[in-house]
Amino acid sequence: MKVLKFGGTSVGSSKNINNVINILENYSKKDTVVCIVSAVGGITDKLLLAGRQAQNKDNGYIETFNTIKDIHFNIINELNLDKSSPIVESVDIKLNALKSLLDGIFLINELSPKTSDKLVSFGEKLSSFIIAETMKNRALSVEHKNSQDLITTNSNFTKAEVYSSITNKSIQDYFKSATQRITILPGFISKSKLGEETTLGRGGSDFTAAIVAAALKVEQLEIWTDVSGMFTTNPKLVKQAYPIEKISYQEAMELSHFGAKVLYPPTVQPVLDLNIPIHIKNTLEPHAVGTIISNDVANGNYTVRGISNIENIALLTLQGSGMVGIPGFSKRLFETLSQEKINVILITQASSEHSICLGIDENDAEIAKTTIDATFENEIALHKIDPIIVEKELSIIALVGDNMKSHQGISGKMFSTLGKNNINIRAIAQGASEKNISAVIAKTDVKKALNSLHEQFFEAKTKQLNVFITGVGNVGEKLVDQIKQQRKYLKDNLKINMRIAGLSNSRKMIFDEDGIDLNTWKEQLAEGEKASLNGFFESTKKLNLRNSIFVDVTANNEVATLYEKYLRQSIGVVACNKIACSSDLENYKLLKRLSLKYNAPFLFETNVGAGLPIIDTLNNLIASGDKITSIHAVLSGSLNFVFNNFNDSTKFYDVVKQAAAEGYTEPDPRIDLSGVDVARKILILARESGVEMNLEDIENTPFLSKSGLESGSVDDFYKTLIKDEAHYQQLYASAKAKNCQLKYVAQFNNGKASVGLQEIPIGHPFYNLEGKDNIVMFYTKRYPEQPMIIKGAGAGADVTASGLFADIIRIGND
Repeated sequence: MKVLKFGGTSVGSSKNINNVINILENYSKKDTVVCIVSAVGGITDKLLLAGRQAQNKDNGYIETFNTIKDIHFNIINELNLDKSSPIVESVDIKLNALKSLLDGIFLINELSPKTSDKLVSFGEKLSSFIIAETMKNRALSVEHKNSQDLITTNSNFTKAEVYSSITNKSIQDYFKSATQRITILPGFISKSKLGEETTLGRGGSDFTAAIVAAALKVEQLEIWTDVSGMFTTNPKLVKQAYPIEKISYQEAMELSHFGAKVLYPPTVQPVLDLNIPIHIKNTLEPHAVGTIISNDVANGNYTVRGISNIENIALLTLQGSGMVGIPGFSKRLFETLSQEKINVILITQASSEHSICLGIDENDAEIAKTTIDATFENEIALHKIDPIIVEKELSIIALVGDNMKSHQGISGKMFSTLGKNNINIRAIAQGASEKNISAVIAKTDVKKALNSLHEQFFEAKTKQLNVFITGVGNVGEKLVDQIKQQRKYLKDNLKINMRIAGLSNSRKMIFDEDGIDLNTWKEQLAEGEKASLNGFFESTKKLNLRNSIFVDVTANNEVATLYEKYLRQSIGVVACNKIACSSDLENYKLLKRLSLKYNAPFLFETNVGAGLPIIDTLNNLIASGDKITSIHAVLSGSLNFVFNNFNDSTKFYDVVKQAAAEGYTEPDPRIDLSGVDVARKILILARESGVEMNLEDIENTPFLSKSGLESGSVDDFYKTLIKDEAHYQQLYASAKAKNCQLKYVAQFNNGKASVGLQEIPIGHPFYNLEGKDNIVMFYTKRYPEQPMIIKGAGAGADVTASGLFADIIRIGND
């Protein structure tokens, strides 16, 4: 014999009911089947609503009743049942009885628990009758049996207690003589010894199924719902969640207590006592494996079996120095809550006895505060304790697993993962059994917490990075293309799942928490919302995705001022924008501190040398104990390109224009040609070497003409290049006469730095530096005579984008 239970969603439409009938028909070919059904999805809530409306003299109960009526008759029509058949007449009689009951509640202005049980029983009576009669209409061997004839309870209305011996005998006697292949029973409903209609409370249909399964001692109880079993975590919040094939009773109950809606633990106690396995199946995907709950679960190599959460939690804190060493505070606190029938979900107490924290349903918070403050009124007045502190808009997340007790470091991994993602923990609870570790967090962090923990404990060590890029111009577009090209490689080889969740240019911005489609990002961006630097930050913050990285591909001062905000939200920052790291020393040091404090990486390799590993090499030298004594470098790919292409047969204006057109200069070429850009770069290297200095401390010897330095706009500047061509030709002629090359050189030595145009003689490492290449020579204690040299392309969209990409990957590998 098979016992199956179908929930409200499973019988919530004619389509789903047809699925149920097909499942039952297939089962009945091999076994006799007992099927317990819930009310049509949402009907119980509507019945209670109608009852409250009637009690409150609200004529809206009639409209609610009509909605209930329409739902059931729509299902009947869609099941192709003959409108003139006895089925329709019987359903109409039941609905008329429901209407009469509601009218009575309206007249007497009262809805007692006893009447409430009678009212809500209509849901299961209607659904079970319609399903049974539909199956009879299709010539199946089926009978509808009222569970109230089988399950006997006391008169504790709305949550009646079952008389097991009487109930077991009634069930066994009935099925001994039953000849039908399929029996349909309404769940949830029962009768008292006095013949009064009662209900079994929350999860009552599960309870009915468990009672029947236990009485008949079947091999397995099947609970059919709208999901394919119990998942590793909430699949609505974590797309990577997957069904757990086998799980122990204890694990299932822990997960269910903490928010998994598939099972209500108290109701399955009858089958648990007899060690009857429970199989969770999906009505909409009947061939899916589902989840088997039993005591026969191999330990395996798993540690955490699932991650669950409870929403709408309030945290109550009772604290005060007057509590220390004084017995009875806990007793009075819990008695007060018990008297108000307030359930305590989580408890934690400091060993100092100075405070007790309780997690309760947020809806009970106000009455809890009022009654607790009243209970401790005297102690509060004497300042022995504080008035109860209430914190709302919280949630509980919980790791669950039988094997957690035999694995060290689980809680460490949990809290480290949450901390890395800026998720603040308000309270922690762990039972002595070590099957559950619970933490109270802000409800706004639940999705990020579940995804982060699921990635840590259930996924194949694949780290998801959520990238937000501001500035998708020349370099930004190359970066997007590189990410698109390498996504599969990163996932397969580096176990990094990189998604671009936000993009912005100066006009538009777009966001997608599931990742922007990189095949159509340009079209999407063109149709995006109006761009705003602060709006981009706020949207990134609101999405609250784990492992978020903000990438600045601009030269904008206002963007650089936002780094602090991103870092404070534990959002990593990757920048080719040099303004922040060359800004006031205190701001530079603040960004470094925030990066450490909020565990948010702050990487800016492309600030110096584009894609060359200059800063990374410098940091490695310092970290290994070496000390920088001096730095000599050509750090401007744009200036090197300009002076490598400028001669007595070219015009300086034409070469600068070419450099700008090929993306080697900043949008404003004066930043490069004035030496400010190079000064910023040597300043960054000096700071990374451990020297404290500001931009004004760097000696900058300009080579531009006076009019060029004083130009008010980019257009004016280009005009000065044409006018002052003789000035630039004179610079070239001087170098040529000495058989030298013009190079713009940055130097750092003995705590001082300078930048300026120099005439480099033959034989010098800088002399043959070609094109847009950069070169850096580090002299250190370990490299006092022969410096460490890094040389290569130091400008261009592709290499700059690759440098940014490398920083993003570096974060993914941490």
